[in-house]
Amino acid sequence: MSDARLPAEWEPQDAVMLTWPHRDSDWAPHLDDVTQLYEALVAVIVDYADVIIVVPEGELEAIRTRLETMRVPLEDVHLYPVPSNDTWARDHGPLTVQTSAGLKLLDFQFNGWGNKHPHQLDNAITVALHQQGAFPGATLEAQNWILEGGSIEVDGQGTLLTTSACLLNANRNADLSREEIESRLKAAFGVRKINWLNHGYLQGDDTDSHIDTLARLCPNNTIVYVQCDDPRDEHYAELQAMEAELAALTCADGEAYRLIPLPWPGPVYSDSDDERRLPATYANFLIINDAVLVPQYDRLTDEDALEQVAQAFPGYDIVGIPSQTLIEQGGSLHCITMQIPEGVLYRHD
Repeated sequence: MSDARLPAEWEPQDAVMLTWPHRDSDWAPHLDDVTQLYEALVAVIVDYADVIIVVPEGELEAIRTRLETMRVPLEDVHLYPVPSNDTWARDHGPLTVQTSAGLKLLDFQFNGWGNKHPHQLDNAITVALHQQGAFPGATLEAQNWILEGGSIEVDGQGTLLTTSACLLNANRNADLSREEIESRLKAAFGVRKINWLNHGYLQGDDTDSHIDTLARLCPNNTIVYVQCDDPRDEHYAELQAMEAELAALTCADGEAYRLIPLPWPGPVYSDSDDERRLPATYANFLIINDAVLVPQYDRLTDEDALEQVAQAFPGYDIVGIPSQTLIEQGGSLHCITMQIPEGVLYRHD
């Protein structure tokens, strides 16, 4: 059995990784708005953890100056010039495991969610960061198969939650069977049980149903998940079926889950195309040490979402982050971030 263990997101972190938006990415039409969102997000994150930022080459000093103007403590911000295609750090960033030999950054292959988008630069980011000394407390280990961080959830106690629509999609690892993928997941992350969801999707999501848009593992054997209570909505049947699947799951120790539903925000449409529905989801929250940052979409359900997440994280600061701009490109807070566990930046002896 593998001695590796992927810590749960609510375990101690040294930092959060971001990849900065730029004019040569899909963010070009929304660059001012999304840049301001990133700046505000950094200002919030540094209250709880350091920030590692992949910045476009040539823009390092401009970004540093802007953050300094905002009074962000720059000693907590680590900027590295590395070229990128896009900003989805959850899917091109490293997954860090604890092993008997120390912390390892697992660098999985990233193919733009099944070759839907350019990805060659993003696929090289983790190696470039490691070469620049961004992760002094961990070694790097290349993985020769495709896996995105947003496609899995772990509890750090032996259970992994994922979706068959993503991990079994022929556009990722067509040569691997379900059994082979399970074997690789267990070896990489030290999990004993893999729970597969066969239902659930969001219109406008091009990740093939990443689990972090639908259902999230939380402390104390809890799952927070997207619930659709509108029978007229196209998602109703699928998300009702997903809810039934969740109710039947148990963790690696055989215990049933406490389920906490998130409110359904209803249809949210693009500012530039009022017929293009966006994948608004409150499940795409970010956990940082003593806080949970929850996406907000300027909907009446925003406050209810904060209250539901607070039930899963008693004692945490629950912070709403306006995220309408983020879902213009199909993702939200969790999608643009990657947690860096304790010990990767700073040794804690």
